Amino acid sequence: MRRYGKHTDEDDIRSRPGRKGSRPRTNIRPKHEDAADGMVLTVDRGRLTCLVDDRVVYAMKARELGRKAAIVGDRVSLVGDLTGKKDTLARIVRIAERTSVLRRTADDDDPYERVVVANADQLAIVTALADPEPRPRLIDRCLVAAYDGGLDPLLVLTKSDLSPPDELLELYGALGVPYVVTSRAELESGEAVDRVRKHLDGKITAFVGHSGVGKTTLVNALVARERRRLTGHVNAVTGRGRHTTTSALALPLPDDDGWLIDTPGVRSFGLHHVDPSRVIHAFPDLEPGTEGCPRACSHDEPDCALDEWVSEGHADPARLYSLRRLLATRERHEGD
Repeated sequence: MRRYGKHTDEDDIRSRPGRKGSRPRTNIRPKHEDAADGMVLTVDRGRLTCLVDDRVVYAMKARELGRKAAIVGDRVSLVGDLTGKKDTLARIVRIAERTSVLRRTADDDDPYERVVVANADQLAIVTALADPEPRPRLIDRCLVAAYDGGLDPLLVLTKSDLSPPDELLELYGALGVPYVVTSRAELESGEAVDRVRKHLDGKITAFVGHSGVGKTTLVNALVARERRRLTGHVNAVTGRGRHTTTSALALPLPDDDGWLIDTPGVRSFGLHHVDPSRVIHAFPDLEPGTEGCPRACSHDEPDCALDEWVSEGHADPARLYSLRRLLATRERHEGD
């Protein structure tokens, strides 16, 4: 007979009442020393597609991981059926510490943070020079997310046959962000692909961009034919239409020389999760000058020490302007 109240002992507490044969709760978790290492390629409604050695394996997250989610790019450990055969399912029992994280929120006032990609080395921000028109505020926001998450940014400008890139490149020149300019004809000939590939070789690169800028077309040109994604028409003005990329997907580059992670087209890029104090880390020429700033300085106020730092010749004034422009993007919507 089970006892409760003042007669309860340790065995009663560690047993779950009402269930016959219930085992005592324990904090001891299996070590899974025989687990295989893998990489998450895509996630679809709780089912994860992973690469284990040279096999594609389907898996579910183990209950012992709790609420911790695995995302595209994660390095994971798996147990169970690792054959990759039809109707088999493995379990992800560990998620390795991430080296970088690309995160965004739906909007600036949305507290729900969405982790998009893990462990990418760089973020390729794809934008068209026309049709649709460039959105510098969105580019700025992607740059902030890259700097905040530990990714190196890369600008990929498409459709240069419709508009020259000079004005946009001048806007980002002070940031020193590497860039590639492409045209539709160069994509068809393969000339632009070779230039882009030079920036991707040996790296894991996440691609992000507004719908209609030609991101999926570029991705298709970069990867093997059998791994290409479908493209569809999106209205350049309204952004409406068939958005062909609906979930993030990791794709190997030819000759196993790096990975490309294609992400869904974005209409907005919320920065609610970003601590503005971390953005300064992307400006090593300005960061030492913040030592004289008042506490919680926004770096855009009368007594900010960066003004004196720049006036003394330690950094280019254009760099300070770029920093303040990026910090201000968190306070404005892309369309402002």
